[in-house]
Amino acid sequence: MASTVLRNCSNVLKINVRQFTILPHVSTGVRHKTTIQYATRPDLPKLAYRKLKGKSPGVVFLPGFASHMGGQKAEALEEFCKSLGHSYLRFDYSGCGSSEGEMGNYNIGAWKKDVLYVLDELVEGPQILVGSSMGGWLMLLAALARPEKTAALVGISTAADHFVTAFHALPIETKKEIEEQGFWKFPTKHNEEGFYTLSLDFLKEAENHCILHSPMPVSCPVRLIHGLKDSDVPWHVSMQVAERVLSNDVDVIFRKLGLHRMSEKDDIKLIVYTIDDLIDKLTTLG
Repeated sequence: MASTVLRNCSNVLKINVRQFTILPHVSTGVRHKTTIQYATRPDLPKLAYRKLKGKSPGVVFLPGFASHMGGQKAEALEEFCKSLGHSYLRFDYSGCGSSEGEMGNYNIGAWKKDVLYVLDELVEGPQILVGSSMGGWLMLLAALARPEKTAALVGISTAADHFVTAFHALPIETKKEIEEQGFWKFPTKHNEEGFYTLSLDFLKEAENHCILHSPMPVSCPVRLIHGLKDSDVPWHVSMQVAERVLSNDVDVIFRKLGLHRMSEKDDIKLIVYTIDDLIDKLTTLG
């Protein structure tokens, strides 16, 4: 079982002051815009990404469900990596953002392939994977499939197994109705419709990628940040992940007033400091 450390957030913010000069970039929204590039893949949609060259270990950002690489966290992390001189890559999954395809045609397995393509073809050396919400689930799947390419993991509101868990928690009658209709209007506060339409095929395919039911042979450092006010993905999911990974270097960091997106100024500072601490640790060990 992983050794899990619960940290007080005020203490976490003091972990490292060596890069304090980067905070104005994070807090004021100053942006260094890398150019959108497109990876052409045989029989797969073109993958849109932005890449910043630099030192190792690099950082790769994995967005959440129906999100894209232009969010506040993704932008702030690029500025942070630029200030340190470390490489950074952010991208859009198939059917999302600037990548080719329609989102409804893809699933967890397809997006996992996107992440593995990024690790295999678009970056060099082990990376710190930073996964937000569903990106945290994909980050864990990638770490299991490519341990040699994974230097460390930073999960933000990690949504491991989330759609499957939420579906199985529904009343029997509701599940029967969804199965008859062939789709589920998954409630959300993050779009105008108030729901995401998930096909039954999407849910069934997602079951093939559930990871919380058994130990995960992940041995790299793992940091899991979760808001206690997260009304989308319960904070105890991060605790489950911490207990399932085999690494002994696991910290779970709770923010008392943190919401699901963790995009407030102080949330982003915490994420930046956490990654900075990992880079320092990995560089020292290297």
